[in-house]
Amino acid sequence: MTPPPVLAPGATLGVLGGGQLGRMFVHAAQRLGYRCIVLDPDPDSPAGRVAERHLRADYLDEQALDALAREAAAVTTEFENVPAQALRRLAERAPVAPGAAAVAVCQDRALEKTLFARCGVPCAPHALIDGDAALAAVPGPLLPGILKTAQLGYDGKGQRGVDDRAQLAAAWRALGGVRCVLEQRLALASEISVVLARTSGDEIVSYPPFRNLHRDGILAVTQWPAAIDAALARDADRAARALARALDYVGVLCVEFFVDQAGRLHANEMAPRPHNSGHCTIDAADVSQFDWQVRTLAGLPLAAPRVHSSALMLNLLGDLWRDGQPPDWTAVLAMPGARLQLYGKREARPGRKMGHLTLTAGSAEAAEALAREAARQLGLAPW
Repeated sequence: MTPPPVLAPGATLGVLGGGQLGRMFVHAAQRLGYRCIVLDPDPDSPAGRVAERHLRADYLDEQALDALAREAAAVTTEFENVPAQALRRLAERAPVAPGAAAVAVCQDRALEKTLFARCGVPCAPHALIDGDAALAAVPGPLLPGILKTAQLGYDGKGQRGVDDRAQLAAAWRALGGVRCVLEQRLALASEISVVLARTSGDEIVSYPPFRNLHRDGILAVTQWPAAIDAALARDADRAARALARALDYVGVLCVEFFVDQAGRLHANEMAPRPHNSGHCTIDAADVSQFDWQVRTLAGLPLAAPRVHSSALMLNLLGDLWRDGQPPDWTAVLAMPGARLQLYGKREARPGRKMGHLTLTAGSAEAAEALAREAARQLGLAPW
């Protein structure tokens, strides 16, 4: 791939998607002097409200896509299910990172598993179910397992736990009989993620892994840097870099891994964008994942990160809001090292990501103690 020209500050950067990740990208771009244009159908999107221009249109609206390509010197995406065909159309007129081909792989669990195998990256034993014959042929050792739709599944959506063949068949039909991947249920010790950035010239930088706790399929708590074995951290980083190179990926990529009780690593899924677990980098490192996203899009050099604090992040979901009213933040904002970021979403709903709270300190133990007290103050479940 020919390296794109360097875009000097003052240029306009485009974003497909107007959620919180887009909002944080826009803030990072504006700090460097870039203008931003967001395409999102929501007239009140968080990113659209802070960008210089908001195109209110569907992601497949050809006129809006052409307008975005005319006005933006380069375009990125902020959510995992952006239509790949939208990226392909944009790429005819402007540089796009990440590219449609890489995003299409990250959107499909079956294609992800094929990529993992090609790169020699271990993952859970699995089988593709794309019809009755494949359903009947599922190997017995894959049960009990987790049935996941091949596409359009994130934050626990499109997933069913199954113990036997009867439950598997019922779950597949309940999911609409669409293409699914059945994964063997592993005995897990932890879940970690690696966030990296890659340029078209194969410059790669990455953060130390993050350790994540999920509840109901949604990230609840992230510890950073992860308290894991150094060899495991190196293996995860090496695997994530191999996947980025195999995809010829340009931009910020997150690779999530399971760690089983024997200490073995299993790739779970990839996110072709900055990741919820990477929000710690905003407050605990000298360069954030959103800074990297801006730099890869603008053709600027990537700076290796320096982690200056230990951090623990709490995801703040709409469940914390009562009758539409936010929690009282007074007690947590009085805590040393507490950084609250709210996403500007007007309507709070159960399970909806409304913001996050990061607690930083000089040690992992101190950060965790602060976070546990913050969770108690907010009424969050302990971990």
